[in-house]
Amino acid sequence: MKKCSVVFAAVIAVLFMAATASFAKEEVCVKCHRAVTPLLVKDWQASMHSENEVSCSNCHGSDHKNKKNANLAKMPDEAICAECHEDQFNQFAKGKHNLGWTALNALPVTHLEPDELMEGGKGCGGCHNMGIKSEAQKKELQDKGYTYRTNSCDECHTRHTFSKKEAQDPKACQLCHMGFDHPQWEMYESSKHGERYQMKEMGRLPKDAAAPTCQFCHLPSGTHTNKVAWGFLAVKLPLPEDKQWAADQTTILKALGVLDPDGKPTARLDVVKAGDLARLTAEEWNVEREKMVKTCKKCHSERYARTELEKGDQMIKKADRLMAEAINVVADLYKDNTLKKPEHYAYAYPDFLHFYQTGGSHIEQVLFKMYMKHRMRTYQGVFHANPDYSYWYGWAPMTKDLDKIKEMAETLRCKTKTCKTKK
Repeated sequence: MKKCSVVFAAVIAVLFMAATASFAKEEVCVKCHRAVTPLLVKDWQASMHSENEVSCSNCHGSDHKNKKNANLAKMPDEAICAECHEDQFNQFAKGKHNLGWTALNALPVTHLEPDELMEGGKGCGGCHNMGIKSEAQKKELQDKGYTYRTNSCDECHTRHTFSKKEAQDPKACQLCHMGFDHPQWEMYESSKHGERYQMKEMGRLPKDAAAPTCQFCHLPSGTHTNKVAWGFLAVKLPLPEDKQWAADQTTILKALGVLDPDGKPTARLDVVKAGDLARLTAEEWNVEREKMVKTCKKCHSERYARTELEKGDQMIKKADRLMAEAINVVADLYKDNTLKKPEHYAYAYPDFLHFYQTGGSHIEQVLFKMYMKHRMRTYQGVFHANPDYSYWYGWAPMTKDLDKIKEMAETLRCKTKTCKTKK
């Protein structure tokens, strides 16, 4: 019995010494970083990680011991987070946030832009950093000095508080979901949904009042898997049963380079599949639509929810009619050599994925703006319950764009003597 007691005491002593050594090391980290990065230390001390004894070495490793070997501190990726948050990691891996980096690098224009804006994260890459990267991709980023582009979790749960409350606040979505081609934040904030959220935050509505947030609709019940029926491009397969709408969506797919001018699939279809940029089966589209109906039913009747969502569908249809007409005007200019095709285009057809590149004409720039800015606002404004965005920032500018494109096309033809001469 005495021998067992001695062994037990020895084990306890070893564990205590190990814990003490670990604690001492973390104290060294904190002591040093209080001088180097004091606010990061405060963030960590205020976090659930600190309360649950998740310390510096759990995420950054133990090789970095002083300022001379700071380069040995590991920059944690999603796999590190998954060691404790496996369910959230698996959910994230299935959602479109995980494909942000894939989508960015699939765009041909990405590789023509300044690197600082893309992989450096000072432009598109600042949001499209989202996505689990391969070891080769991470090494490439690190070799360029972009060591902070290797984790997605801290886009919403920012370092070093990693706050759940922060990630559940709609303002956490603002950085990426705002601006030129996807002003979802502006639409939400000035919608009745957003207004009620603000009133609730200020205490002017009861605590249990319905006030939908971005997360309530797109990440319900705390899931990290996010998708929508129409996708970012608002195109889908199979094509609509309506013949005119099917023709218009085909024209848009040609301008996206997914179909060639003859309507045959190109290699970009594989890019769209890899980036999950569109729903490619009726079943896949219906799954996402039913999920949204289920969410809407928490506040509205099912009939109302379906009717409102179908209005969004119809606005895509009507916007596509204007968009296809504009695309064909520019495509015809290429056909009769009134307008020279940019050298980096694969086909004599407008290429929306080379938007705003030098060498393009003014009429092409108006066309890109019509697609990237005004078409997006037209239908996204409806889905986000914002009538002002739908009309004044979307539909009305689209009609103006189309008129301008027609006028410029006629002017170009007259300059090249291919216009109809007046009698």
